[in-house]
Amino acid sequence: MTLQVRGLCKAYGQVVVADQIDLDLSAGQCLGVIGPNGAGKSSLFHLLTGTVSADAGQIVLEGTDISSAPVHRRACLGVARAFQVPQPFGNLSVFQNALAAASFAGGLHGDAAAQAAADALRLCGLAAAADKTAGALPLLDRKRLEMAKAVASGPRLLLLDEVAGGLTEREVHQMVALVGELKQRYAVIWIEHIAQALRAVADRIMVLHFGRKLLEDAPARVMESAIVHEIYMGVPANAAA
Repeated sequence: MTLQVRGLCKAYGQVVVADQIDLDLSAGQCLGVIGPNGAGKSSLFHLLTGTVSADAGQIVLEGTDISSAPVHRRACLGVARAFQVPQPFGNLSVFQNALAAASFAGGLHGDAAAQAAADALRLCGLAAAADKTAGALPLLDRKRLEMAKAVASGPRLLLLDEVAGGLTEREVHQMVALVGELKQRYAVIWIEHIAQALRAVADRIMVLHFGRKLLEDAPARVMESAIVHEIYMGVPANAAA
């Protein structure tokens, strides 16, 4: 699987949320994305999933140009997103949530959909909770279910939106282990504020600021860079160098 993004642009009047963004990603890789609030991180995911239309640029997934494709078409082609705030069908079981994703986003039916749902729950550590009501799950398991729904849809590209947010330190470690497992199967883009989580999994980290890509490099180099110190700590780049 390959993802190629070239010259991706989006603005709302004078507010630019994506300014000529380029990126490349393959299966088995994880690209971390960081940036302060308003940097354009969520907008990048909106543009990749098609919930927001780009003003310019190209998105090519495994050789197919999806730049103008609607949301459902991109989902069928393998773009899946796990949201920052889990959004299960609260009155349905954990299994039924995964089954809905396999059926409607993944386009599967009958035994094939049921198998995809079961496999996704197993991969995400929720097999034992399959019959539980989704709305009654603790936060970590709700986040696991959000990811299992994405997995059940049969993704090629997995977009993870702050899936470690709000978790305890022990739970963050569990989430890191899960993302590491998912990375072995899919191409992963992970927006996250918890630096140590990205350091543990990401092959590269991209820094966004006011919609522009300022830097993309190995995690250690990014976290030690002067520009990151300036953005997050207010230390002028020449002083942090």
